[in-house]
Amino acid sequence: MKKIVLLIILLFAFKTYSQNYSINDLKGKELKNSIRLNYILIDQPDITYNYGDGTTYKLDPTMGLFGLNYNIPLNDWLYTGAGFHGAVYGDQGGLFTLGVNLGVNKKIYKNLYFDANIHFGGGGGFRSLVNGGGIIYPNIGLQYKTDKFAFGLQYGHVNFFTGIQKGDNISFFVEIPTTVRAASYKDAQERFEVENTFSDSFWQKPAVKSVQQITFDYLFPVGSTRNDGFGNFNNTTPITQTLSLIGFEYQRYLTESSFVYAHLDAMYGGLRAGFMDVFIGLGKNFVQTKYVNLFAKVGIGAAGGRVFPEGGLTMYPSVGADFKISKKIGVSLHGGYHRSVGGTFEAYTAGFSLKYYGLSGGIKDPYSSQKIKSIKTQGIQIGFQNQTYYNVAILDRQDNDLQLLAVKINYDINKRFYVAGEASFAYLGGAGGYAHGIFGLGIKSNKFLNNNFSLFLEAAGGVAGGGGVDSGEGVLIRPTIGLNYHASKDFSFQVSGGQMWSPFGNVNSTNINVGISYGLSILNSKK
Repeated sequence: MKKIVLLIILLFAFKTYSQNYSINDLKGKELKNSIRLNYILIDQPDITYNYGDGTTYKLDPTMGLFGLNYNIPLNDWLYTGAGFHGAVYGDQGGLFTLGVNLGVNKKIYKNLYFDANIHFGGGGGFRSLVNGGGIIYPNIGLQYKTDKFAFGLQYGHVNFFTGIQKGDNISFFVEIPTTVRAASYKDAQERFEVENTFSDSFWQKPAVKSVQQITFDYLFPVGSTRNDGFGNFNNTTPITQTLSLIGFEYQRYLTESSFVYAHLDAMYGGLRAGFMDVFIGLGKNFVQTKYVNLFAKVGIGAAGGRVFPEGGLTMYPSVGADFKISKKIGVSLHGGYHRSVGGTFEAYTAGFSLKYYGLSGGIKDPYSSQKIKSIKTQGIQIGFQNQTYYNVAILDRQDNDLQLLAVKINYDINKRFYVAGEASFAYLGGAGGYAHGIFGLGIKSNKFLNNNFSLFLEAAGGVAGGGGVDSGEGVLIRPTIGLNYHASKDFSFQVSGGQMWSPFGNVNSTNINVGISYGLSILNSKK
């Protein structure tokens, strides 16, 4: 036993240092990715819910889904990626899905392209319609493409194949190309000096300014805000208590003071777990100083769950102030107004954020053209997992095994430690609509057995809810141990296991995860 413990200690022996190299030693690669926004209308089943008190509720005949997809080309005609959808029309507010994409994009004539893809994932809203939550969405259509944007029209079939919610549809989309300049994951966590004589045109481009932040929001309901009547939509009661949300936001600057952003929240206090929201929007810093920014933002997106059935379309304007602790770290205070468009959910908001500022992808300041002195390569791994959770407690049925699809991102702190973020949605097991979002800290070992394997440990926590899973108000904790198989310098396969439990619910489930990840190095500029 002592020898096993000693072996584990040696495998995790610290190696957190980095070395300095010349930028001439760094080979870059350019990823021409795209962001696709789509809108899908599908017919709903003809269903009337009959309650024990004699009242009824008839399902709205049509649902509208808004999609946010990030796609990555595998070659000049094949692409993959991930997509997130949320209901914004009808009465399915709170229906969200997460899945993976595989598609074909082939030129037909000049700017006209053939485009077809298949989306597979999990999610849902009314569990009576989706059961386990699995969704498959094949579609085919035409795309008009330019260097700066593209748009298209498609015919598809949305199919929650574990339930009865499905239908043919015509959808349209807008696509925005985005370029990521990065390096191989093998170059992660190193420093590269930028000499005055450097002339490689690949890196002679402005860096991109971005902000990543973890947010904590508190909603104070007003007006006619009400709950879902615990499944009886004719027996709703007003929501007057404070609602607590935790989320993540990514901002990318377009100019020195204006930015676009994407934001995702999950509720962990005030209601039984299940409320989520996702927004995209614009923001601007109206006052910028060395230590303080004053900003305003406006977002539009989808929200719902555990509230009275609404379309889901939600607006969220807000204002706030950033306080910079250092060049990279800051905190933010903000307040706003969270309102369902055409629905009854309405709340004033207040909160705070922990922010990380970055400049990446080039050796010049994007606004002053000041030359960067050095570049620190930041390792990132992006992966997909199939997760199996055993004997999960479900409120209205026997405990069941759940299958989840997860998108996972590891953000290296140094060569040993990393921060992990994950979003997972159920697709089999009778808990459609269940999802969780978690953050945690991980540690990885040195590679062994001809540098083909490594071990890792993670301690994570977050928010879970939906699908009738008995997670209380949603707080969860999940430690994990696993094994990486490094197929190449950038690709690896993982198998891991752990235990997930909800301190304020009855979930206490063993889980097994199998996945694949792709690693790259983002170039963080140092002035």
